[in-house]
Amino acid sequence: MSEDDDRARQRLLALEREVRAEAEVKAARKAEALERVRARRAEQEAERQALRDRQAALVSRRAPVAAEREEDPDADADDRLAGVGRGLELARRADDVRQELSKPRAANEKSWAISAGASFLVGPIGWLYAGSWREAIPASAGYLLAAMILRLVPTFLLMPVMMVAMPLSGLAGLVYAMRYNRNGRRMRLFGPDAPARRLPPGKGGPGAGKALPPGKPRR
Repeated sequence: MSEDDDRARQRLLALEREVRAEAEVKAARKAEALERVRARRAEQEAERQALRDRQAALVSRRAPVAAEREEDPDADADDRLAGVGRGLELARRADDVRQELSKPRAANEKSWAISAGASFLVGPIGWLYAGSWREAIPASAGYLLAAMILRLVPTFLLMPVMMVAMPLSGLAGLVYAMRYNRNGRRMRLFGPDAPARRLPPGKGGPGAGKALPPGKPRR
């Protein structure tokens, strides 16, 4: 056998080994990919099973409640009546507010429009019109201090805060004016109100010891 034949045979053997090695690598990659697919499918199936279990648990918990409602039809009627009662209460309060705002203003009362508008435009400074001094003065001082500090902050950063704070301040001014007109004096919006001032015993003649008449603001 010539040397050329030996070289050709060796090349064929080497090529065969390369082809076999490449086939083994491809088979290993394919097996690995199949294993990943199986693992993913098993994980998805486990998640679906867990979801089905949770749904079954929810249904089993709701079933006794539904059965109880079927056994007690008065419960639904009570719920509906309670909902109607809450709606009527809200409507009554809304009507009270509407009447409070639409009635003519007496000479010693505060204008709710002025109070709400000023509080909306200048913040807590507007609370000084009808609000409690104990709340309006510290809030106004804090507002002015914050305004001086925030002058360096870009306007576009303050706009979201102002869009929330300004309506809330206007609403507070409206409530301050309504409570002032209802009680005849400045009332606190945050926290309990102090009782009406009374004259000290032995001073003020026959009217001593009585509360100040409505219409005189507390200072």
